[in-house]
Amino acid sequence: MRCETITMGEKASLTLYLWDNSTELYDGRLRPVVLLCPGGAYRMTSDREGEGMAVKFLAMGCHAAVLRYSVAPARFPAALLELARAVILLRDRAAEWYVDPARIVVQGSSAGGHLAACLGAFWQEEWLTRLLGRGAEDRRPNALILSYPVVTAGPLRNDESFRNLLGEAYAARRGEFSLEQRITSAFPPTFLWHGGEDTSVPPENSLLLALALRKAGVSVELHLYAVGQHGLGTAGPLTVSADGRGLQPRCAGWMDLAGEWLEDLWRRPAGM
Repeated sequence: MRCETITMGEKASLTLYLWDNSTELYDGRLRPVVLLCPGGAYRMTSDREGEGMAVKFLAMGCHAAVLRYSVAPARFPAALLELARAVILLRDRAAEWYVDPARIVVQGSSAGGHLAACLGAFWQEEWLTRLLGRGAEDRRPNALILSYPVVTAGPLRNDESFRNLLGEAYAARRGEFSLEQRITSAFPPTFLWHGGEDTSVPPENSLLLALALRKAGVSVELHLYAVGQHGLGTAGPLTVSADGRGLQPRCAGWMDLAGEWLEDLWRRPAGM
């Protein structure tokens, strides 16, 4: 396995976990890559949603990468630009890294889920093309995996995330980032999961997004567990805290379900 960290700007970095090519076993095999955006209310990026999850995706045969994006006092669109540039980098170096450029998956947890879904909603926007100097298809994610994502800026919002994202523009612009209101048919296929005991980001965030995706005709799979607090990461031992927090066996199967969903997605004919 190859592991390296690339600076993505003044405060952002991308850590790559790449399968090496093997002339004996799978010479030239192109693999999907899962680009992880940890949560942390746009205040920090949590270790719980980084390396441990990357290792699990590696075990599924995917490459993985963890984006440590800019957080407060940085404001929108700093983190979104960094995520878009990370997707572009993965496509630009796909041949070198044995990445399948048609299977770039963006995963996000909590506020990182909001960031991932922002790219899903805004990847076609002309203002992104102007700022990045690259075409929209270069930054388009092929699929999203969202763990207990921040979605709505309505009554069930995680207020801290929106305040950290927008700063002084919070009151004037919050509604623009209520993502259930920004869904079109161009949004990528999406896998969602949420713990039913989440009081930080209520499960209705995922429900609202799933309903909006269904209405727009976007392929979506949602798993709502009866149990599970916020910020579980893998929900298994790889991401448990020293005091035992973050372990919920009932939710720990979500990564296997996400892997099965991806396999099914890649088997579908293009355009379905």
